[in-house]
Amino acid sequence: MKILMVLTSHDTLGDTGRKTGFWLEELAAPYYVFKDAGAEVVLASPKGGRPPLDPKSNEPGFQTDLTRRFEADDAANAQLSETVRLDGVTHDGFDAVFYPGGHGPLWDLAEDPASVRLIEATLRADKPVTLVCHAPGVLRHAKAPDGKPLVAGKAVTGFTNTEEAAVGLTDVVPFLVEDELTRNGGTFSKAGDWEPYVVGDGLLITGQNPASSGPAAERLLGLLAGA
Repeated sequence: MKILMVLTSHDTLGDTGRKTGFWLEELAAPYYVFKDAGAEVVLASPKGGRPPLDPKSNEPGFQTDLTRRFEADDAANAQLSETVRLDGVTHDGFDAVFYPGGHGPLWDLAEDPASVRLIEATLRADKPVTLVCHAPGVLRHAKAPDGKPLVAGKAVTGFTNTEEAAVGLTDVVPFLVEDELTRNGGTFSKAGDWEPYVVGDGLLITGQNPASSGPAAERLLGLLAGA
């Protein structure tokens, strides 16, 4: 089993002067779900090389056993330093694609033609795509084979408007994930703020927030196993 994980290369939080990037738990939790299940994991990002970590995600209050495991894992960190360029990757050779979140994807992956192509082609090849937290916003330009928005009529979730308000970034982000998925015809549902919540609709799996990243990875493995 081989899984592609796609990370952001964007490190600037709008005009705030603050840094952003990928959210560590949303990489670490699924990374070890996959690795501990014997999967090979390949990391990619738009620019290649080491993607930016949202520094807030590594503050003590947001650390978990798995983020600490990742930080201490020399092999994992070496792999993170050498992500492959997204525009050089296709779904060929992979069984699934997984997008961790963080605010960064709203600026680069959401507008990246290579990302759109990858998502559309992976699903057309009957392979699953999973996106968590802010990453479901990356679906905003993806289309179904009939030309309609990919999420139209599909059950989805993602970082909610109330969660964005709670972190004070409603007016900073380029768009709100919940609003964008709904605008494109998705049937959006959610749990309480910060509670783990995962939605599956066919080959598309979405998770609401950082706590949903591990459960979303488990759901993906179940789908691959035919459960």
